[in-house]
Amino acid sequence: MKKIFFKTFGCRTNIYDTNIMMSNIKDFNIVADENSADFIIINSCTVTNKADSSTRNYINKMNKLGKKTFLAGCGAISKGSQLFNDKKIFGVLGHSEKQNINQLLHSTDGFFEIGDLHSIDQTIVTDFQNKTKAYIKIQEGCNFKCSYCIIPSVRGGARSQAEHKILTQIKTLAQNGYGEFVLTGTNIGSYGKDTGSNIAKLIKKISLINGVKRVRVGSLEPSQIDDEFIELLNENFLEQHLHIALQHTSEKMLRIMRRKNSFANDIKLFQKIAQKNITLGTDFIVGHPFESSDIWQEALVKFREFPITHLHGFTFSPRADTHSATLKSDVKGDVAKKRLKQLEEITKEKNFEFRKNLTTPLSILVEEKNGEYFRGYDQYFNKILIASDEDILKNWIEIKNFEVTDETNFAKF
Repeated sequence: MKKIFFKTFGCRTNIYDTNIMMSNIKDFNIVADENSADFIIINSCTVTNKADSSTRNYINKMNKLGKKTFLAGCGAISKGSQLFNDKKIFGVLGHSEKQNINQLLHSTDGFFEIGDLHSIDQTIVTDFQNKTKAYIKIQEGCNFKCSYCIIPSVRGGARSQAEHKILTQIKTLAQNGYGEFVLTGTNIGSYGKDTGSNIAKLIKKISLINGVKRVRVGSLEPSQIDDEFIELLNENFLEQHLHIALQHTSEKMLRIMRRKNSFANDIKLFQKIAQKNITLGTDFIVGHPFESSDIWQEALVKFREFPITHLHGFTFSPRADTHSATLKSDVKGDVAKKRLKQLEEITKEKNFEFRKNLTTPLSILVEEKNGEYFRGYDQYFNKILIASDEDILKNWIEIKNFEVTDETNFAKF
């Protein structure tokens, strides 16, 4: 029986999609070591040039080892045709073809099955290999038209997963021992817009399922957070951390980026949520065309006003067939990197101050052990290293006393 290794690049949605493909494998053995595999399934990301480069480099590496490679994920839509025609890969499967992977892998001549961008997953995932928490994809696609973003063209428009399928999946996973559930998707704040529901109503129903200890929410858009959702932030079952994608703090840049949020509304929203003792993360793109020195200085001053403790920052990367790619890039690479470093330093300081002033016990799901330390994340999505003579792996523990350093928290248990 042929052996298969899955290589996943990119976001949590891709992690979930990989598990959908794994769940549909019937006639092959899934292995954890790429060197022992006959087939390599690459679930790719294409959100930046760097993501595309990582995929290409991995394909070349596997080809040199004589592996038969197959491309899935967002990169299959944007780069699959070129790579297939250049005979760099043996097969391409689009998002809608994940459930057909077992049949497709029997092909002896290769295949190019790109599928469509209108379907929604039908497979119910009942286990996650080597994971302590479960990822639940609640929707697919995005209706936003941000000027820099390629994702709507490789994921399609926003569409929601059926509520009963989401709840059934979580019930099954909870029965299988999972206690933390991460809600993910392309634009999860749009959940329910097409079905007469919303993400707040869904979370309330998830919280009632026996065995659910913590619900974590993926990235949200500021314009999609309403009062009903904010009311949920007082509930213990919801992780005390939100990731809200700003992308920039200059009003002029937000308009150039064709964003739906505004600085005036964003700062009020962040301050309101932070008052509930919630940590806040964000996405931020630096170096986008027209980000002049004056605009940057304005954005930097405004960024300091936000109670941001976690940052997912990017330097601008032009993506084919997006509006931003047609604009003249007038920010040099080294300047963009310097600007990103400034944001990272500000965020690091704010995160340290938050951890240093914490008085509440930390609730932690211990996820792994590296060397002498166990590692997990608390309810504020801060990493903690734990020394213990007990085997606490995959257990929920509470820590009242811990040491705070610049980089992380330390504790003994």
